[in-house]
Amino acid sequence: MRLIDAHCHFDFPCFDGQRGQVLEQARSAGMSHLVIPGVRRADWGRVSRVASEYEGLYYCLGIHPWFIGEHTSDDLRALELAFQTRPDRCVALGECGLDRLSGDLADQYPWFEAQVDIAADAHLPLVVHSVRTHDQVAEVLRRKQFAGRVLVHGFSGSYQQASRLVDLGCFIGVGGVVTQDRANKTRDTLARLPVDSLILETDAPDMAPQGVEPGKNSPAYLGRILSALADVRKADQESLGRALLCNVQRFYGWDEMLPSER
Repeated sequence: MRLIDAHCHFDFPCFDGQRGQVLEQARSAGMSHLVIPGVRRADWGRVSRVASEYEGLYYCLGIHPWFIGEHTSDDLRALELAFQTRPDRCVALGECGLDRLSGDLADQYPWFEAQVDIAADAHLPLVVHSVRTHDQVAEVLRRKQFAGRVLVHGFSGSYQQASRLVDLGCFIGVGGVVTQDRANKTRDTLARLPVDSLILETDAPDMAPQGVEPGKNSPAYLGRILSALADVRKADQESLGRALLCNVQRFYGWDEMLPSER
């Protein structure tokens, strides 16, 4: 079985000095490719560099709501310019979005909306961070009439919230929370959603699966997430893995065969 980690912060310094070893472990566990999201302009160079150093790695560029205070309108313009050149291995805008638990939503809205517009102009998929703001994210996407592909990564919420996002054409990111026994609401949601709306991710080093120390998550644990999702959906793991592979390829605009495999 072949798995793709749709969202992994593999550029973070905690992976320094061990990326080759971690990739080897992840590939031994079935992961073939991963995508590194960008969260702030200061890190964009590191994100693209790490992606270029290893086969099967891709990346996104974006401004995360936690870091908007570090940025100005010049950084949004730099984001636009970066996408005009269509850098090698850059596959989406993200991550951007809204977070009710960090900062002021009123401050975050203009940054999220601007990046939705940039993704639309660049014809790129959008990777969205949403914490207790799923209804607000849906409202922005609806108001902006965003017609591109959207991944609401690391989803944690109700079936009703997820369904509204799926009705807008969004994909729902399935991460370590599905392995947590206490996450009954999210596990029920992921059990009931259409399989063609789900995408597998680790968000490593964050969002660790149950039994893994916080901050020690790894793309090598992607199979654990798939196994837990298969359990809650009462699905055959291999068939589910094939479906999720098709979903992530569809989201990032890849054909059945990834660019690096051609």
